[in-house]
Amino acid sequence: MASLAVLLKRREYHITGSDRNVYPPMSTFLQENNIPIMEGYDESHLTPRPDLVVIGNALSRGNPEVEVVLEQGIAYVSMAELLREFFIQGKTSLVVTGTHGKTTTTSLMAWVFECADKHPGFMIGGIPENFGTSCKAGEGQYFITEGDEYDTAFFDKRSKFFHYHPHQLLINNLEFDHADIFNSLEDILRSFRLLLRLVPRNGLIVANGDDANVQSVLTQAYSPVITFGMGDGCQVQISQIRNTPQGTAFQMDWKGRKSYEFQIPLLGEHNVRNAVGVTIFALHNGIEAAAIQNAFDQFQNIKRRQELRGTIHEISVYDDFAHHPTAIRETIRALKNKHPQQRLIAVFEPRSNTSVQNVHQAELIEALQEADKVVLARPHRADSIPDEKRLDTQKVVDVLASRGMEATTHDNVTEILDHLVPQAKPNDVILIMSNGKFENIHVRLLDALKETRS
Repeated sequence: MASLAVLLKRREYHITGSDRNVYPPMSTFLQENNIPIMEGYDESHLTPRPDLVVIGNALSRGNPEVEVVLEQGIAYVSMAELLREFFIQGKTSLVVTGTHGKTTTTSLMAWVFECADKHPGFMIGGIPENFGTSCKAGEGQYFITEGDEYDTAFFDKRSKFFHYHPHQLLINNLEFDHADIFNSLEDILRSFRLLLRLVPRNGLIVANGDDANVQSVLTQAYSPVITFGMGDGCQVQISQIRNTPQGTAFQMDWKGRKSYEFQIPLLGEHNVRNAVGVTIFALHNGIEAAAIQNAFDQFQNIKRRQELRGTIHEISVYDDFAHHPTAIRETIRALKNKHPQQRLIAVFEPRSNTSVQNVHQAELIEALQEADKVVLARPHRADSIPDEKRLDTQKVVDVLASRGMEATTHDNVTEILDHLVPQAKPNDVILIMSNGKFENIHVRLLDALKETRS
């Protein structure tokens, strides 16, 4: 929503907005673009009467502003609808989907196309450092969108990506997520199968050939499909992944065509897969391998993706948006590879609508076991979740402890800091994971480390 507001402001529309508990980087992004944020929701925010109201999918009936919009007959649309009609329509729509890695992959794709003078438009659910913005209208023929499978609005329960009418579609991976709107993995797969019906015959589907769930939806494809991965059945095979001082290097073999060597300034096998998906799209659209590597060399990561927030007395504090067990596991592995001889302390706040539930409790335990020490926060909004559905952080800690790991759970950030600060030692890597503000724990931790060791 913040990205869309800025795009519209740049087209000289007058923009106002309401939200609750806005936090960086998007709050800063809005302020930098002189878009006022009205705290909370109140019918007075709709005076004077706007010409159009864009309603985000977090709002529902009973919201004061939603009720006024309906009562007064004010025109309204969803974010996804407006994006399609104002920015995507008439362009070649490239859509990046999957449970994990969408923001990084979309950012990397936009940067590769930008460096190749394609002048793409884009909409990304984060702020890529290269652009300093999460959105751009673009003068070229391409519009690149992060295709979210979450629902569109209270009045449209379809996944948002249906509105983006993809000409070319990337499917990185598929797992069960968003337990608040999907009842099962099969529900998610059904949504993706329907999405494939929108890709035209002269379009393209690029898909992870190692992911069984992705493969199961490809039976519904009416368009050319290119699969990538490490398996022998993939049309584009990944091999020779290795760490380098700059990040990660890998080989990409396109069967029947050519082999390529690339290097990315990102960590982890998951980011190699992201980069390969981007490379296939770029080559397909006429971008040369040398130009792709040039863009990779200049790429800077997204805020809150393995972001080093600071180092105090040789203690490094990283921030990451990970909240699904798979993303947690891959993020821990990537940082362990970067800091192989250092203790990694994983601090996790269960905050997303899925992670606060116990649907992935067993998988979370396995993911956190990759760390050297674990600190868990109480699930966000814990009191609103029935006991039988709530993530049991004490049980997670008990299981990890039974396996010889040091693990603790705490009710609030103050408790976490009181526990963590005295125990942190030089050369420790502290990885903080949450898809929310987490009470500004990153800054508070760095300040506390500085104060106690000064």
